[in-house]
Amino acid sequence: MTAQHRELLRLAIGEADAAAARGALPIGAVLAGADGTVLGSGRAGGEDGTEFMTHAETAAVRAAGELEDYSRTSLVTTMTPCWYCAGMVRFLGIGEVVVGDSESWSDEALEWLSDAGVVTIRLNDRSCVQMFADWASVHGGWGDLPASVDGKPKAG
Repeated sequence: MTAQHRELLRLAIGEADAAAARGALPIGAVLAGADGTVLGSGRAGGEDGTEFMTHAETAAVRAAGELEDYSRTSLVTTMTPCWYCAGMVRFLGIGEVVVGDSESWSDEALEWLSDAGVVTIRLNDRSCVQMFADWASVHGGWGDLPASVDGKPKAG
């Protein structure tokens, strides 16, 4: 973990706060270049919080625009990526994924990324864990997700 990772996570938390203010899942993400330059950021639910297929990670990549090479980029997100977002990471060849909360969602997709050579860093940020716990206490947790979704919260 570096100071750069912490600063990028702070920006992702700002996006998560904006998502929560719109009623969406409190998940935010930032795509950064190797030097820490923010290329794009995004939040769950899109700008108005209603776009269920807009995940924070996909929004951050979309905001960055198409890059010739993603291998030296870092995707910093407040929560472990789902399979949808992990697939995007693999498809684009993003080199590093940094996660604030790796407790509230199964980290199977993060392990899959690691096994494929993506650098994965778990920051175990308590504010990210608490942010989701606060949201879940009001919204009933993952209950709004389609019944066919795997990767629900970690057992235990």
